[in-house]
Amino acid sequence: MTRVTFYLLASAEDGVRQRFACRLARKAHGLGQRVHIHTPDARTTQELDRLLWTFEDTAFLPHSTDVDNPDSPVTLHEAASPREGCDVLINLAEAVPGYFGRFQRIADLVGGDEAARARGRERYRFFRERGYPLEHHEIND
Repeated sequence: MTRVTFYLLASAEDGVRQRFACRLARKAHGLGQRVHIHTPDARTTQELDRLLWTFEDTAFLPHSTDVDNPDSPVTLHEAASPREGCDVLINLAEAVPGYFGRFQRIADLVGGDEAARARGRERYRFFRERGYPLEHHEIND
């Protein structure tokens, strides 16, 4: 069954969720897992596409906005989803994407402002009502 982890970020600052998504994607990639990052809109997809090349000074994370690219260990898109072979879904959107059940693990990133927390609680209820195993982590950096 899909395991769902909520990451509650202390900061409400712009870009914190995207940088944390990069860190999670790097960690999953290092463990040999394929990752898909679901973004809220095309602008965020473009920003994250650039950030994945530059968030570390000494390395980059290979990725693609082409979700059908089987050679890309990390994909990202606001609407399309990978057809198969992805292990981890990182959700940056306000809603749960309809294709979430295809993943072994979901990482839902919740910003530090009250509006983001309220939307995160809605997503948490969505998964809890459907019986998914849930966990959460407070992230203070």
